[in-house]
Amino acid sequence: MADNFIHNIIDKDIQSGKYGGEVYTRFPPEPNGYLHIGHAKSICLNFSTAEKYGGKCNLRYDDTNPIKEDEEYINAIEEDVRWLGFEWDKRLWASNYFDTMYEGAVELIKKGKAYVCELTAEEMKEYRGTLKEPGKPSPYREREIEENLRLFEEMRDGKHADGSMVLRAKIDMASPNINMRDPVIYRISHAEHHNTGNKWCIYPMYDYAHPIEDAIEGITHSICTLEFEDHRPLYEWVLNEIGWWNPKPQQIEFARLNLTNTVMSKRYLKKFVDDGLVDGWDDPRMPTIAGIRRRGYTPESIRDFCDRIGVAKANSKVDISLLEHCLREDLKTKVESRNVVEQPIKVTITNYPEGQIEYLEIENNREVPEMGSRLVPFSRDLWIDGADFMEVPEKKYFRMFPGNEVRFKGAYFVTCNEVVKDENGAVKELLCTYDPETKSGSGFEGRKVKGTIHWVEATTALPIKIRSYDYMMKENEDGEEVYNENSVAIIDAYAEPALADAKAGDRFQFFRHGYYIADAKLYDDENKVFNRIVDLKSSWKK
Repeated sequence: MADNFIHNIIDKDIQSGKYGGEVYTRFPPEPNGYLHIGHAKSICLNFSTAEKYGGKCNLRYDDTNPIKEDEEYINAIEEDVRWLGFEWDKRLWASNYFDTMYEGAVELIKKGKAYVCELTAEEMKEYRGTLKEPGKPSPYREREIEENLRLFEEMRDGKHADGSMVLRAKIDMASPNINMRDPVIYRISHAEHHNTGNKWCIYPMYDYAHPIEDAIEGITHSICTLEFEDHRPLYEWVLNEIGWWNPKPQQIEFARLNLTNTVMSKRYLKKFVDDGLVDGWDDPRMPTIAGIRRRGYTPESIRDFCDRIGVAKANSKVDISLLEHCLREDLKTKVESRNVVEQPIKVTITNYPEGQIEYLEIENNREVPEMGSRLVPFSRDLWIDGADFMEVPEKKYFRMFPGNEVRFKGAYFVTCNEVVKDENGAVKELLCTYDPETKSGSGFEGRKVKGTIHWVEATTALPIKIRSYDYMMKENEDGEEVYNENSVAIIDAYAEPALADAKAGDRFQFFRHGYYIADAKLYDDENKVFNRIVDLKSSWKK
């Protein structure tokens, strides 16, 4: 694994006895959408860090906004975490701590560190100032403590409308860090909450709630992405000013995952779903964990990828080819190979006995002999891949063309003698001959051929559909990543009959094409639908 500065910090904390040698992390998703590959990095980091130090990791839902949460997202999140190979110590809800958060806010008011403000959102933005100019104090900033306590209690009791007032921390309107310019810590929202029902009509803001949640749970190292670095002073301010916890958790930021050809925003991904540009959150083109799982990625490949990229303190973009490389490395020793031809061309071997079918033994995985072999039918009537024939060959084209001899993998040498075309001039059939003395595995050591192609016996061929995926995002002329309208192609193909035994979720290498999976939602006895997981060629360079 790459050098991990977070683990270096933890090592020093253990040596100093800061937390009594304990390590306690958490993964705190907001249940307002499906998790994506960027969240997978955070999941792997938090859970594997706890594992490394013999510690614990909680799954905690940040459900402080009752309007956005949905049970569907909660179920999906838990499935994703378990699919990646992790199990949480406790499943918790931020809303479990609403009482303590309210008491903490009252404590801040009593200390003169919080006040009720009635500025509108527009006015508050105007008062906040800019990066170059300090903000100006709210006219409500110097309210008496007793008045603030009374108004905050009225907010809790539902006596004021949404947006009419908020509770703000009283910090420093001239702070160079805008997050410290009297941030809002409570807002009014008359909305039913999935966990607390109608008990509350005021809800804490994330920056106020999060440090309290960590402190209550005894989290030692609160690991989050780099955009929260500017929020860390507020995290520490909340804990210090309320003053109820010691030792206090510490927030550590790392660079989030940015991946080429990939959008990493739940808001944009939700728009793709809502606008019907994809077939749901688990569309195999989506970078959601549900999508890449259906696409055919393995949890081992995701964990290997996260391990390789490590954690950094500066944002950067990782080439998606590294992720695909990790996937190929994992699949190449796990899956069996099958012959499948796309854009099929009929081949008739004119000197092969009519009506005869022989069964040739072909290995299931050349790299793993322990996977054994299978019997594949061969006859005079075959299909070959459309890409393996060229009537007028280009230079250094060694596959099938008129007059050329090639090896049919696992079978015989075959020569193309004649091209039969239909009335439109399209290639309809290739008339060929074979050399029965060149059978593979027979010890034949005669002439050499430069081209080897695969094939499928025609009378036993299994019709299948392939969903071939391109990247969902492509760069336009300005270098911006935009939605790729041609990101999926449906291809009719023929497969050797052994593929008929596949079940939904089974993965294979389609010889010379790539890795494929029987689609978890579309595949059944009537619809043999396979998703292309990744092609065979890797563009990633170490």
